[in-house]
Amino acid sequence: MARTKEFDPDVALQKALELFWERGFEATSMADLVARLGIGRASLYATFGGKRDLYLAALQRYQERSDAVEALARPGAALPAIRGVLDAYVTADLASSRGCMIVNAAIETAPRDPAAARRVAASWDGLETALAAALVRARAQGEIPAGSDPRSLARFLLVVLQGLRVVGRADPDPRRLWDAVEHAMAAIQERSVN
Repeated sequence: MARTKEFDPDVALQKALELFWERGFEATSMADLVARLGIGRASLYATFGGKRDLYLAALQRYQERSDAVEALARPGAALPAIRGVLDAYVTADLASSRGCMIVNAAIETAPRDPAAARRVAASWDGLETALAAALVRARAQGEIPAGSDPRSLARFLLVVLQGLRVVGRADPDPRRLWDAVEHAMAAIQERSVN
């Protein structure tokens, strides 16, 4: 008869996410994970696999909790939704020194780990798609010029958003971040370059 788990795997995964987000993959040891999760090493391996497997699961969990995609999909005016996402990124950057776990993974692990790179790409693809859909709506509603290219503008905004995360973590100067938001909003309202 199989033993019943004496811990909640969902709670353990959330604790692992928090630890990886605080320290990164390389600086987090198995001993750190065992201590933070409050479970034995054997239970950790049996439930999640190794450290890398647990890290990938934590990245997936982090990606799934993004509010940006949902905010961009709400009906109504698109530009306020886009502005709200930009504002939320800056607010989060100013409130925490941990940065974005996806951006942290893009810098730390994705260059060497194809599975981590796929998770990062999937996150960015999802955000870019949501931005493009909001920009298509914005164009149809006359919020941006009719000649605008929503996909190209979405790529631009994706890079701006990820740049906000990097700069916000390294040097969270509010003026630098808010100026970037203002210029990004002005840029998407101008006729796009072909």
